[in-house]
Formats: sequence, C-alpha cells, structure tokens
Amino acid sequence: MSESVIRLQGVMKKYVSHEVLKGVSLQVNKGDIYGLIGKNGAGKTTIFKMILGLSPMDEGTVSISGSTNEKELLKNRGRIGFFVGTRFFDNLSARDNLDYFGTVKGISGKYRKEETERVLEIVGLKDVRKKYKGFSMGMKQRLGIANALIGNPEILILDEPTNGLDPQGIADVRNMIHRINEEFGITVVVSSHILGELENTATRFGIVHEGLVAKEITREDLKIREDKIEISVDDLERAKEVLAANGIKVLKETQERSTLEEFYFRVIGGV
Repeated sequence: MSESVIRLQGVMKKYVSHEVLKGVSLQVNKGDIYGLIGKNGAGKTTIFKMILGLSPMDEGTVSISGSTNEKELLKNRGRIGFFVGTRFFDNLSARDNLDYFGTVKGISGKYRKEETERVLEIVGLKDVRKKYKGFSMGMKQRLGIANALIGNPEILILDEPTNGLDPQGIADVRNMIHRINEEFGITVVVSSHILGELENTATRFGIVHEGLVAKEITREDLKIREDKIEISVDDLERAKEVLAANGIKVLKETQERSTLEEFYFRVIGGV
C-alpha cells in the first residue's frame, strides 16, 4: 500500500462570498510526481495554500506525513520546499540571492554556502555570474526552483514552473523535475496549464474542477480507453457499413490511448 505524504479530506475555503474549495479530497503518495490540473480559478493555488498553511481552511483536514495536529503540521511543513513565482533582488547574482534566502530560512554558516552550491548545480546555474536583472525567463524559473530546494526538502511544490517558457525551457524543467524525483527521492507536486507537458512529467494526476478534485488518475490509467474495442478486419469499408446499418456510430477509427487532455475534458465535460 502506498504511503501518503499529503492528504486533504473535505477541505473547504470561502473568500467573502466566493466558495473556492467545496470539499477537496486528494492524496499524494511518497515518490509521486503529482500533477494538479485545472482551469484558472479552479482552486489549484488555494489547494497549495491549504497544504502550506498560508491560509486557514473553513472545514476539512490536512495531513502531512501522517500528522494532522497543528504542532506536528508546523514541523512537517518545514520539510516542504515551494515555488510560487520568481521574486528576487535584481542587483544580486543567483548565488547572492540564494545566500540571502538561505539566511531567511535559518540556514547558517558553512552549510548555507554548501546548500547554495548544491542547488545551483541541480538547476544548472552554478557557473552563472551575472545579476538577476539580466536573467532570461528560464533562468528566473530555475532560480525559483533552486530556492525551493534549499534545505533538502522531502516534498517539493511547484506552482506553474513552466509558465512563460519556450519549448526548450519547458523540456529543461521537465528533466529537472525527473532528476529531483529520481535522484534525490523528493516527492513533487506540480501544477501546469500545459496538459501535454504535464502528461510527460507526472506519474499521478488530480483534476481540479469548480472547487473539487473531480478525479485522481495514474499515468497507467491513460492507457485505458473507455467504451472502445479494437478489431482487425479484411474489409474496413464493409465493416463500417455493417456498424452503420446497426446504428453504431464510428467516432474514431484509430486510437491507441487517451491523452491527458482528452481524459481531462471527458471528466469536466468540456470540448
């Protein structure tokens, strides 16, 4: 049985009169790359805030590494690294920015410098000397991920880490996530609007729709096509005539598997 590292049960959150989360339940297992997908405003960022304790929930429970009480949650949240944007000092280098944020996180002395070098190597910025204001969008995203990795967290939360990147930058982030997960054993939770890319990145997915997690699936589930059989015939046109004569509509002639995008729109009822 898979070990749960994050579990939300019946989590509700309302801002004034707007109900953002309507009873969210989800489970992230140890070793997952868990992809959170949904439209703008579906509640993805609010879910992250509930996990991180950045906003109080109205109802429900959050469990991190098996703990639900506030004292243990506070401790276990310290094992989570998170990327929620790129806010750094323009006139500092990558190294100096990370040194500053390492100090803010309470990492002191020699270990902080070692951590800075370690995470810069992971994200490919170790040899970059220029100031942050001269960084490309891809370099800024990399630095944000490096900052999230300081302190060697057990869980990493990445909110839209490929936002604004070109195809090469997106591929670089994907490869980085795989390395972080496989080489360092870090459980990753990542959100993205790019469903095709997330399909190639994550091992499990949570589909967020209208304040609920409508469905949780694994990558293996995408190989199962609902309401489909596969047959081989020696006369394709004749076979289609027979199907049509019996009121069976041929929707698509060939498809080996569902894409994440297809599965997503089947779940939410979109086009």
